[in-house]
Amino acid sequence: MNNIFQTILESKRSEVRRRQGILSLSELASDVNERKLRTTLSLRKAIESSSHGIIAEFKRRSPSKGMLHYGSSVGGVASAYELGGAAACSILTDEPFFGGSLDDLVEARCTVGIPLLRKDFIIDEYQLYEARLWGADAVLLIAAAINRLSCYRLAEKAHSLGLEVLLEIHGRDELDYINPFIDVLGVNNRNLRTFVTSVETSFALAEELRSTKCCLISESGIHSTDTVKQLQKAGFSGFLIGELFMTTKYPGMALSDFICELAK
Repeated sequence: MNNIFQTILESKRSEVRRRQGILSLSELASDVNERKLRTTLSLRKAIESSSHGIIAEFKRRSPSKGMLHYGSSVGGVASAYELGGAAACSILTDEPFFGGSLDDLVEARCTVGIPLLRKDFIIDEYQLYEARLWGADAVLLIAAAINRLSCYRLAEKAHSLGLEVLLEIHGRDELDYINPFIDVLGVNNRNLRTFVTSVETSFALAEELRSTKCCLISESGIHSTDTVKQLQKAGFSGFLIGELFMTTKYPGMALSDFICELAK
């Protein structure tokens, strides 16, 4: 697992080049500019106006856990998430390692009325135009996947397209990735280089993040309502949870039960 993150990034660079060979950046940008696209929804407002701030994730498989949910329909799961009370929904669009696609984003958009996060390894503005055209409201930028200048430029471009930005960090050395175009700041409890997960990562950074103007969320490794309550006290407004729900037969029901338990 130690090299899987770099393998994913190399695969993503090749994928973006391949897609640009089919439809150029200028052609994709023209499609976005010429179409009358829907007004995007605010991920940040959805989290902050929710009593729990849960971003429920649709993910078929992962490099560390393998297949999570056989025969899962993104439309069915996303709809069940919305009915179950999710503040927003995260859609994995990486195919080689997570079994997702941009078509999943389209299907989810046609099914639900809550904000959708395109969760992928965004390394090029081409992917931002894709996200806008295929129905996302927000995109994920991973600090470990890009340099600081790229983070700034991609976040600025995302805003110009009407997309909000969730910046994902893992440690103190990535705090200077935060820029004026970041709407939601996520702490990933899973180390992307080792795939070791520890919620203590969020707690360790909580105090330093209080001074930021971003909405704070904790990602990965959240398995209990007690953990969510402790993170809320530490200053986190939102929680990105996927595997806990996707490993059950009925992800939407699992989310609903989790929210009910959290309210007690």
